[in-house]
Amino acid sequence: MITYYQSRKTLLNILKKYSRIVGISISCILLIACTQSDIKISQVVPAITPTTYINVFVQKPLDGWHITVADLESQQELSDTSVTVPKATNPKVPKSEVTAKLSSKTTNSDAITMHWKEAWRAAITFEGGTPIDAQKYIEHGILSFDINVSDLTKGGLAFKINCGRECERSVPYLLPGRALQGKGWQHLSYSLKCFAREGDDFSGLTQPFGLESSGTGELSIANIKYELTGTPNASCPDYKTVSVTPSMLNEAWSIDWWLPRHEQKLEYIKEHKVDLVFIGDSITHGWETGGFNIWNKYYGNRHSLDLGFSGDRTENVLWRLQHGEVAGINPKVVVLLIGTNNTGHRYENPETTAIGIKCNIDELQQRLPNTKILLLAIFPRDEKPDGVMRQINNKVNVIISAYADNKKIFFLDINSKFLGENGVLSKDIMPDFLHPNEKGYEILAKAMEPMLVKLWKN
Repeated sequence: MITYYQSRKTLLNILKKYSRIVGISISCILLIACTQSDIKISQVVPAITPTTYINVFVQKPLDGWHITVADLESQQELSDTSVTVPKATNPKVPKSEVTAKLSSKTTNSDAITMHWKEAWRAAITFEGGTPIDAQKYIEHGILSFDINVSDLTKGGLAFKINCGRECERSVPYLLPGRALQGKGWQHLSYSLKCFAREGDDFSGLTQPFGLESSGTGELSIANIKYELTGTPNASCPDYKTVSVTPSMLNEAWSIDWWLPRHEQKLEYIKEHKVDLVFIGDSITHGWETGGFNIWNKYYGNRHSLDLGFSGDRTENVLWRLQHGEVAGINPKVVVLLIGTNNTGHRYENPETTAIGIKCNIDELQQRLPNTKILLLAIFPRDEKPDGVMRQINNKVNVIISAYADNKKIFFLDINSKFLGENGVLSKDIMPDFLHPNEKGYEILAKAMEPMLVKLWKN
């Protein structure tokens, strides 16, 4: 009889081979063998590391966990074979449809298929169980799963892990996901370092896996697991440098209009005199919609240009600046407001967002050496001051305020103008606690005006 002490490696190899042949797990074989011999189970079990993987969903969810399917406003547990996410009362997206069902990859109900249509958000998550300790998986571990993309022509895709407050980690997969469309089942594996940042605590994961999309599409997923070691076959952005790496905005809801808008702006600056430029994200973009009347009132006669692009982060602004959006113009003032989507999209470290903003400023100074830059503090978001994203933005503002030299770069924090008693953000100013309405744009314009006049004269 081979003992554990004589040949642990040989015994393991034999057990693994035999388990594959007969379809019985190693643990079952060990139990049978030990009951038929004088080997003590304690002598054999140490040869096997029982926590080399965590099965988040392999034919079924991990014990105690359940599958949740969600849209922007509602969610529903997939407790039967299929589910349709119920509509909220007075839904923000009335046409949105999100459904999911248990489906088959190799056996009955070993996969989950989600179909969504005209959705701002469609998601599958695993929730409700005892928090998972995956800390030791970070160094060499992988997150692996099988995916079958049926339709992603008008849909987005990202994979997520939630490790607590200020710890929602996401890896985008829109373009590679679309490349998998119609190619059947594919196996993906990510290094856990794609999700875990320095200092993150993965010892109590409350959402070990999430799949999130928008737009319209259909896909299936199966065999989701954490493995202690493995070789990843999928790449991910470096969270430390993404904010300073120029890129276009590739989201399901932006990919059709973002580049054409950029090209339209290039044509505009060829034909118009520009003295005042606003650069930013959806808040700046909103001067063309909710803030249109206020724009005309304050800036209509100032040869002004709106370079706001909804959804933009610092890296997207950097790409636009490097691809001609301020070429051939010599404005007196540029107003820069950017960074809230670095926070909202990826809960970015404040220092990382601040570096991205600094790169935007450096790029502007290089391309517009005679222009004064008015850097606005990132606006408050979340209703109350203890909101996670509000606090992240506040930390960014502390850092970027130091960028002002009061010669070419000026910093202006008007956030108190938007806030009521005890720092509460009113729906009367920002209905979604992020974007100003017309009243909010009026407050913004009035608060900026003294500084703009000063810079304009100088």
